[in-house]
Amino acid sequence: MRIVFAGTPEFARLALDALLQADHEVSLVLTQPDRPSGRGLKLTPSAVKQGALAAGIPVCQPRSLRLDGKYAEEAQAARQAMLDASPELLVVAAYGLILPQWVLDLPTYGSLNIHASLLPRWRGAAPIQRAIEAGDAQTGITIMLMDAGLDTGAMLFTRALPIRSEHNAATLHDELAQLGAKSIVQAIDELQRGTLVAQPQPEQGVTYAAKLDKLESPLDFTQPAILLARRIRAFDPVPGATMQLPGLADPVKVWRAQAIDAASYGSGDDQVHLANPGSVLRVNAEGIDIATADGVLRVLELQKAGGKRQPVSAFVQGWASA
Repeated sequence: MRIVFAGTPEFARLALDALLQADHEVSLVLTQPDRPSGRGLKLTPSAVKQGALAAGIPVCQPRSLRLDGKYAEEAQAARQAMLDASPELLVVAAYGLILPQWVLDLPTYGSLNIHASLLPRWRGAAPIQRAIEAGDAQTGITIMLMDAGLDTGAMLFTRALPIRSEHNAATLHDELAQLGAKSIVQAIDELQRGTLVAQPQPEQGVTYAAKLDKLESPLDFTQPAILLARRIRAFDPVPGATMQLPGLADPVKVWRAQAIDAASYGSGDDQVHLANPGSVLRVNAEGIDIATADGVLRVLELQKAGGKRQPVSAFVQGWASA
């Protein structure tokens, strides 16, 4: 099938690679403009652009696709490129630009989106992180027909994936990226056979995955330990969870922690109940134990400002000498 592909990060590149390996003709790739990256802020192409150029596919990088907006000239050029590509299908994965109706209407068979949740749960920008933060037992991939709404289109294909206690946003992302790549190939195969049936999303169970904000990074110890432990996993690697430790001027990043029920904390049970949230209860090579509104958060891996990630056993030695 002749496809125009729109995507930007590594999540999308895996899908592009899978389509090419399945011998689909990708006639054009849309991706975000090159962005400054690294300490030198060198302009760096997206993962999808790198994959497209390696495969010899034309690339278009408009800053907007609105034909009447600030970047109308770029949008008109993108429109002409899409017309020249004559797509039977548009496949979208984490592209990052709003697609006007003219884009959705152009392909013969419509536009498919690879979304990293089991819709209608976690529509929006950060479904992977919000699913972990909320303590969901599972997530997955939904292939949907795109419409003008925010992830509101009819569902064509779903595949579930359990969320394990060791998952953080990075590891879950990688598994979902692989699942998404397999799913879009399977969905297109069924579309070509005429066996793919669109189902409207249920009206019940809609949630929105708000975009991540650095203002969410500081841990609030007036919340339960179990919620804080999930947030740490959800914010790894971006934006990272932070906390302030006595004796250190700058906040430290917390990369790994576990929640401990106050009743099972041992002889320090009374200490847990009486301590103010945020109080350091115990420091040793096993962890830094911090009182919360409900239970104890045992911090296991940290990072000082400008430093590297460290297990708590190494961090504590440097902290003690600070």
